[in-house]
Amino acid sequence: MSSENQKSEGAGGGEPPEQLALIRDAVRKAEVPRAKPRTWRGAALAKSLPVARVLVDKGVLHLDRYFDYAVPEELDEQAQPGVRVRVRFGAGARNVRGGRREGGGLIDGFLVERVAETDYSGPLAALAQVVSPEPVLDGELLGLARAVADRYAGSLADVLQLAVPPRHGRAEARKSGEAPAPPVAPEVGSWRRYGHGAEFLGALASGGAPRAVWTALPGPEWAEEIARAVQATLASGRGALVVVPAGRPAARVDAALTQLMGAGQHALLTADVGQEKRYREWLSVRRGAVRAVVGTRAAMFAPVRNLGLVVIWDDGDASHSDDNAPFPHVREVLELRASRDKCGFLLGSWSCTVEAAQLVESGWAAPLVADREQVRGSAPLVRTVGDGDLARDEAARAARLPTLAWNAVREGLKHGPVLVQVPRRGYVPRLACERCREPARCRHCAGPLEARDGGGLWCGWCGVEEGAWHCGECGGFRLRAQIVGARRTAEELGRAFPAVPVRTSGREQVLDTVTGTPALVVSTPGAEPVAEGGYAAALLLDGWAMLGRPDLRAGEEALRRWIGASSLVRPQGEGGTVVVVAEPTLRPVQALVRWDPVGHAVRELAERAELGFPPVSRMASVAGTAEALSGFLAAAELPGDAAVLGPVPVPDASPGPVRRAGAAPAGERWERVLIRVPPGSGAALAASLKVAQAARMARGAAEPVRIRVDPLDIG
Repeated sequence: MSSENQKSEGAGGGEPPEQLALIRDAVRKAEVPRAKPRTWRGAALAKSLPVARVLVDKGVLHLDRYFDYAVPEELDEQAQPGVRVRVRFGAGARNVRGGRREGGGLIDGFLVERVAETDYSGPLAALAQVVSPEPVLDGELLGLARAVADRYAGSLADVLQLAVPPRHGRAEARKSGEAPAPPVAPEVGSWRRYGHGAEFLGALASGGAPRAVWTALPGPEWAEEIARAVQATLASGRGALVVVPAGRPAARVDAALTQLMGAGQHALLTADVGQEKRYREWLSVRRGAVRAVVGTRAAMFAPVRNLGLVVIWDDGDASHSDDNAPFPHVREVLELRASRDKCGFLLGSWSCTVEAAQLVESGWAAPLVADREQVRGSAPLVRTVGDGDLARDEAARAARLPTLAWNAVREGLKHGPVLVQVPRRGYVPRLACERCREPARCRHCAGPLEARDGGGLWCGWCGVEEGAWHCGECGGFRLRAQIVGARRTAEELGRAFPAVPVRTSGREQVLDTVTGTPALVVSTPGAEPVAEGGYAAALLLDGWAMLGRPDLRAGEEALRRWIGASSLVRPQGEGGTVVVVAEPTLRPVQALVRWDPVGHAVRELAERAELGFPPVSRMASVAGTAEALSGFLAAAELPGDAAVLGPVPVPDASPGPVRRAGAAPAGERWERVLIRVPPGSGAALAASLKVAQAARMARGAAEPVRIRVDPLDIG
């Protein structure tokens, strides 16, 4: 080609240029940027409020503040508080022309406010671009995000990344319309089953702000009951926000709201709907066209106008805790919103977490429960199979299922589907007394004891070695850690009932619903599909797999999983039966038999208060390499009443796509400490950790340190 070009250049002037030369010239012109962001060199400034305070989207703690920029006259009209902007950041003091700083890399940000003067003594850089004139950040959302960042020792920019969805131009261009007229107040409906259910709905409809911890009765009515609470709030002329842990319960509440009030009264904010639709729905809420929101975790920041009610369903689900820094929890964010906006608060679940019990005990919220007669009429019959029964049962030794479970399955299949809950693979068992099954705990900090490769016992929290353990309950000296293979148990069920279809619901494929025809439905916890008409029976297998996890919440989580599955079973009056394979004397098993999750949570709360565990105390987890962790702790000015537990090794990252929460990066050896403070010192702890982390980042520390305030998994 080069020789042809030379011939073309040497040809007579009358010959037309080669086609290749024309193409090359067109390419050169196309490579010239046609919309390069302007630096506004020499541009006139806005005559009124010429300084813009911008939050740059850096997400690092030592830059967690506002930066002042000059507002060019050409951007005066568009540069309003709350819009997205682009600015040049990191220009340095040398790049100054005409009294204004220029250069640096372009970075996104939010324009927080316009002011007349700046406290900065040097020359200001100018706004490079207003990305969109759509105001997406108002003072209310900004204040909430700042409160969340301070509580979790994080940066404001990181919180806003969770709170404000990514921009989509086509969604912004679409008009949102006018808000529909408020609906009429709903009938009490199934809320009359609860002691103060009618009063709760009445308070919402009259403009009140009741706060309640609601222990829902088993069955599918919970979604309709939430919808009625939302309708009552909308009837008062206010907005409502509902946050659920996953897309399946969000779809149920969405369907209940549509059936109760019709379309157009609420928005659905989940990741499944796609970026454009989700942003369009979010904008309709922001603009006031929709006054009710149902969504998953990120919806906790939804900018609902005139908020009158916030609802969280199943607050014990780990999906309510965000996986991105600063790791906020939906329950805590909605508590902040209820306090800041003086609106109603409803925490609902079939079970009851320790945090929910603390809200009631402190008087912040009132209990909303049914009487025992209603509970007995709605719950299935629960029967237990313990280790003693398994040892005496020939069928259990041969097929790994007790005779009671076989009979329950056989009888249930005559009337409908049977649910089999099988624990997830990968649970690490907690050590417990072989005689009384009491978990083995450290004498120093009451943390869970773990067996190391050398055969010794070590505390999973403070790392102290335990050389002479004995059970404080019965005096026993022998430990156990037993897990029955879940996969093999499911295979045995399939072979035992060859004429019955077997359906599975788990990580690879999660079923939403199943028909009411006889079938075996094998599911992992949390993936149980809803059966038409309810399940005839349920088997809760391998209780030690969940009760034996080395975690403070093992008993609470096992009970929550069991009650969640059992709530899908028909009531005892219709023949519904649940068989749980776990030691009957254990507290979570007894709470399931009595269907008393509130009593279990209250007793757990009393024990944690005595031992100084969360949520009575505040706790933070700090992890990193041994050198980085020791340097961080030496530099941090912790509150005087802080207790440091550890360090202990952080578990290695598990192979495959699934990582254990809090695991160290692959190939790195990390350690972790737990820092505990009494009530009232949580804000001081978060502030001290934030200052120490910001100082490390400002110095350019190479090794990261991970901070998590109020971690779910503390061992």
